Amino acid sequence: MSRPYRSTRKAALAVLNSGIGLTKKAGCFLGELVAVDPHRLTSAQLGWLGNLLAKAGLPPMRDWDGK
Repeated sequence: MSRPYRSTRKAALAVLNSGIGLTKKAGCFLGELVAVDPHRLTSAQLGWLGNLLAKAGLPPMRDWDGK
């Protein structure tokens, strides 16, 4: 199994490049993680990112403190 992602930017890029179908809202969320300065994610946002990674068949985020 691949190693967990260490950054939200890398995780978001992987989902965007996976080719899975995304809603407009999910695409905007992932695009923000890639293009905007890193910021703390809420637990709900981290959960959403985790669900998108799982849907794409990608490894999860490592334990992350949101910094």
